[in-house]
Amino acid sequence: MRRKTARLALCGVIAALSTAVMFLSGVVPAATIALPALSGCFLIAVVAEADVRHGFVVYAAVSVLSAVLVPDKEAALIYILFFGYYPALYAVLGRIRNRVLRYAVKLVIFNAAAVTETLLCVYLLGIPWSETLPGGTVFAVILLALANAVFVLYDSCMNGLIVFYVRRVHPFVGKYLK
Repeated sequence: MRRKTARLALCGVIAALSTAVMFLSGVVPAATIALPALSGCFLIAVVAEADVRHGFVVYAAVSVLSAVLVPDKEAALIYILFFGYYPALYAVLGRIRNRVLRYAVKLVIFNAAAVTETLLCVYLLGIPWSETLPGGTVFAVILLALANAVFVLYDSCMNGLIVFYVRRVHPFVGKYLK
């Protein structure tokens, strides 16, 4: 019973911490992408200490809180559409043995999220196309290609963070969750 309570407490703390970091996007407007990415990284602890299911539950809770409380709605949208669930999804996609297929699936998910985020910013948040894609179609293709390159780097960093957490932090946190 104590283990279940400790996991639940960890999930609550991580949800609160993620929401607090998301709230900072209203204070630091230049971090519209960086803060949702950082906030999503906290899910590594939940997935490692509890399981993937708990990770998705924490993601859902932070998504709802971000949609309601965070002043920068674009940052909340970026968290909801990609960075929030990606650490939990990373664990699920890690089960795909074929490396090429795994990266293809990751890139399809990322591109779907990027295009959906752009469309929702324009049609839901009312951000003009001229601000979203100032250079037109050619600029959009170049920007998406660059975003894919950054995503591959982010995915590699996510792997490094997970390895760091499992090797360095998990032994310390794990003894409190037993």
